[in-house]
Order: sequence, then structure tokens, then C-alpha cells
Amino acid sequence: MLKRFVQLFILVTGGTIGFLYFPAFVNAVELLDGSFIDRMYIAPYVGLVLGALILYLLSFWFVDHIVEFIQWFEEVLMKAPLTNLFFGGFGLIFGLVIAYFISQPIQDFDVLVISQVGPLFVTALLGYLGFQVGFRRRDEFLFLIQRKDKDQKTDNKDEENKKPSVKPKLLDTSVIIDGRIADICQTAFLEGTLIIPMFVLEELQHIADSSDALKRNRGRRGLDVLNRLQKEIDVDVEMYDGDFEEIQEVDSKLVKLAKVMDGIVVTNDFNLNKVCEFQNVPVLNINDLANAVKPVVLPGEELVVQVIKDGKEQNQGVAYLDDGTMIVVEEGRNYIHQTIDVLITSVLQTSAGRMIFAKPKALEKVQ
Repeated sequence: MLKRFVQLFILVTGGTIGFLYFPAFVNAVELLDGSFIDRMYIAPYVGLVLGALILYLLSFWFVDHIVEFIQWFEEVLMKAPLTNLFFGGFGLIFGLVIAYFISQPIQDFDVLVISQVGPLFVTALLGYLGFQVGFRRRDEFLFLIQRKDKDQKTDNKDEENKKPSVKPKLLDTSVIIDGRIADICQTAFLEGTLIIPMFVLEELQHIADSSDALKRNRGRRGLDVLNRLQKEIDVDVEMYDGDFEEIQEVDSKLVKLAKVMDGIVVTNDFNLNKVCEFQNVPVLNINDLANAVKPVVLPGEELVVQVIKDGKEQNQGVAYLDDGTMIVVEEGRNYIHQTIDVLITSVLQTSAGRMIFAKPKALEKVQ
């Protein structure tokens, strides 16, 4: 049925082309003498028959390819999400409307090629651009619509019932695997809705399916944390199904989504923290919070530590506090596997963590 319809369309197209342009073609090549020119009224009908016949015969060579293309395009449309079709179609219509108004002045040109080909080119170009803009920026349009609806509902409420808006918190993969976000939410220190983007969940599932045992355990731990957030903790968790297909990196998608939603990125990734700060995106770093609530250790204080291993520099030893904070012990290599008293000399605190520098108290007494 589709093949017959395509052949009928080609037949009508060929007849139309012949009807419109065959008389001009005959006149241009001077195939007619003066006596026949007087009967030029028959030329359009001759062109109609010839054009329809020629294109119909040629259609047997390429009609199958046209039918296959239409069927492939139909499958693509059937599989595409409804939001993609809606915003892509809306952009296409908007582009064609603009092309219509632009094409009107072009048709008034005296040059035949410009007046006829120009409008077709403008229509095709703006239609394509309109579809691409609507399709690729559908997530932003959808969010603006949802946000407008929420704002209208908020405006209808009394001023007394209005509460200060709390920005949504977007979780990245590292902070979910870390797990401390669940404990923070349980203590009610984190306000607002937690947003779990679908592309973050897909990365988490990919890690959980890894052939590497360490990665697989980390991924499964992240999935367990998400289940705990949804089922055991009184916190609002929402999934975000949108995606930014033109962006490959998950962290870049998260930063883009934070800009679109006017949200806050929650992470413990040092590099992502810096990227957010560079792009003026609000960010909450779990490591910064952990460092803020650690017991204060000041230079001059004494600690009892066990030197575990060698340091990077010569004669250095490395020890750890109960919370995992690393202590670099100068001249501590000779005390490996021993518990000693050390004297704090300096403390270095960054978003990546905290380092404490110390020296054995025994050496201080000798000096």
C-alpha cells in the first residue's frame, strides 16, 4: 500500500513538472515552428503526459529505497519519547512560520533562480534549525513550563503561607557511593528535595555491573544508599528522567542540570567542586562538612599515634587518626609499628581533606 502511494505521488509530481515547465523548455530549444507556436495551448498537456510517464518509469529504480526510508523513519518516530516529538515538532512549526515571512520578500527578486530556489532553501534551513533547537533544548523548555506552573500555584497562596524557597540538591555518583549523605539527611541538616538524575543512576548501575570486584562493591553500596534514602529516611527524593545527549561526561551533565534547575550540586569530588566554583554553580562538598566538624587540632598539642608506614620524603613516617586523618611524622621512619607521642607542628586543611604534620616528642626532649 505504501509503495503504491509513493508511486502515485511520483506520478503526480512528474505530471505537474511537465505541465508547468515543458512549454518553456520547448520554446527555449526552438523545437516548434511559427505555425505550431500558435497552438502552444496543447504543450502543457503534452508535458503533463511526458513528465508523468518518465518519472513513473524511473520510480521503479528508486521507489523501494524511498519506501525503506519512510519505514525506517516511522520506526524512529514510534520509539522516540513523546516529549522529544512534541518539542521537536513545536520548533519545526516555529521555524517554518519564520521562514514563511522571510520568503515573501525573496520571491519578489527579478532573478528567477533566487525567487524560486531561495524560499525553498530558507524554508528547509529554518525548519531544520527549529526542530534541532526544540529537540535538543527540550529539557530546559520542560523545566521552564513546570517551574511556571509551580510559580502560579505559589502566587495563588496567601503571603502568610509562603515559605522561603529551598533549592533542590543534585547528588553526584561519588557522594552516593560515599554513603555519608544518608546520615546527613537522617540528622535533618540538609533541606530541600534530593534530585537523582537518570544519567547518574545509569553510571551507578554500570559501576555495579563491573567485572572488577572493588568497583562492583562500590556500585552496589551506592544502590543500597539510594534505597535507604527512599525507604528509611524522611527526605523528599525525586528522579530526573531528562538527559543532555550532546554532553558526554556525567559531571558536565550534572553542572548543566544544576544551571537549568537553579539547584545545588552535592559531591565529595574535589575536581567537580572546582568545576562548579569556576562556572558559578552552588556546590556542597561533603569533605568540607566533615573537616568542619572534626575535632580541632592545633600546633603545639600532643597526640599518641601509631606509625604505620614510610612517608614520601626521607625519614618520614605516616600515622592516622581514628577518623582517617593522615599524620606525617617527621623523622618517624625509625618508629614504624610503634606507638609514640608526637607534637603537632602544623595543620593543612583543604577541600580534599586534612593533613597533620608532627614530630616525635622524644626528639623534642633531646633538642
